[in-house]
Amino acid sequence: MTIYFFDMRDGADLYPDEEGLELSNLKAVQIEAARALGSMTKQTIWTKAKSQLGHQMAVEVRDAVGPVLTAGFSFETERYKQ
Repeated sequence: MTIYFFDMRDGADLYPDEEGLELSNLKAVQIEAARALGSMTKQTIWTKAKSQLGHQMAVEVRDAVGPVLTAGFSFETERYKQ
C-alpha cells in the first residue's frame, strides 16, 4: 500500500494535504480524487458562483516520489440578465 496526498486547488489557492491516505492502487486513487473533488465542488460552487463568472478547482494527487494524477473541475456561467 502507498500513501497518497490529495492537495486541493481552489482557483489560485493550494491547500496541501499533510496527512495523506493509504490506498492499494491507482484505481482507488482515482475514485478518491473524484470523491474529494465532488465534495469540494459542492461546498464551493454556491458561494463562489454568486460573485464569479468562472471558477476552477482541482485535486492534485502525489505520492512520496511526485505527482500521480490531477482531477479538475471548471465552472462557468453566462448571464443574459442582471
